[in-house]
Amino acid sequence: MSIAFEGQVAIVTGAGNGLGRSHALELARRGAKVVVNDLGGTRDGSGASLTAAETVVEEIRAAGGEAIANGANVTNYAEVEAMVRAAAERWGRVDILVNNAGILRDKSFAKVSVTDFRLVVDVHLMGAVNCTKAVWELMREQRYGRIVMTTSSSGLYGNFGQSNYGAAKTALVGFMNTLCLEGEKYGIKVNCLSPTAATRMTEDIIPDKSVLDLMTPESVTAGLVALVAEDAPNRFILCAGAGAYAKARIVETEGIYLTPEQQTAENVLANLDAISDERDQQELVGGLNQTLKFVQKAAASMGVKLG
Repeated sequence: MSIAFEGQVAIVTGAGNGLGRSHALELARRGAKVVVNDLGGTRDGSGASLTAAETVVEEIRAAGGEAIANGANVTNYAEVEAMVRAAAERWGRVDILVNNAGILRDKSFAKVSVTDFRLVVDVHLMGAVNCTKAVWELMREQRYGRIVMTTSSSGLYGNFGQSNYGAAKTALVGFMNTLCLEGEKYGIKVNCLSPTAATRMTEDIIPDKSVLDLMTPESVTAGLVALVAEDAPNRFILCAGAGAYAKARIVETEGIYLTPEQQTAENVLANLDAISDERDQQELVGGLNQTLKFVQKAAASMGVKLG
């Protein structure tokens, strides 16, 4: 089965370099018309220039594709709205949104300023919120859409010096978990990509060139394309890097029930092993499913019949 995007329009943020550039080029190669969005700033988010985005557009056009450059700052909703409006006016629709834009301001939590913490969250989280909000109604009306959030192993598992980045990246998983429920009946699928690749975002973290040579952006883009295909999954956290692919899941153990007289902090602490027992753990879809599980345990223990 070949994946193609003829007649579709894609917006890729942070597409002037690295992963975003790779995503934009491949989507265009497969037939999509692409909005190459990039503020053109440095890795820490300072500065602005359309040069990087325009260079990618030139590459796409040279290969016979269609693309336009856009320098909207994803933290500015008015600029993002104008970007989406320009795409819709030019091509009539927006089918794919890849929320890839990001910056780094790494410092230990003891040393990071609140300003730097907020800026990283604004770009990664609120940038994705702004872009998604700007395309959401359009995708609902056309009853089709594919949206990808770019999360990270730093958010899923933690990484020293990246409390700001990790917090934002984990928040995107929560964002996805609700949007996939709200968008499903409108043909909108929302997924997360957790990439690791050799880009300017990782060049200082992984100094070994032999390792970086394995971590091609193109290997990650293969995963991205799968997540925005017509037959894409929904609510999937795809981890991709160096040609390896895996699924990350948030699971909950079956847990235990304590009677009212046993419901003390001491008993919770004493039962951590039983609470952590991984047998019968499951991936829940929707927060109310946890509530239902807990209430059913309590009712069963007390002999209460639920309506």
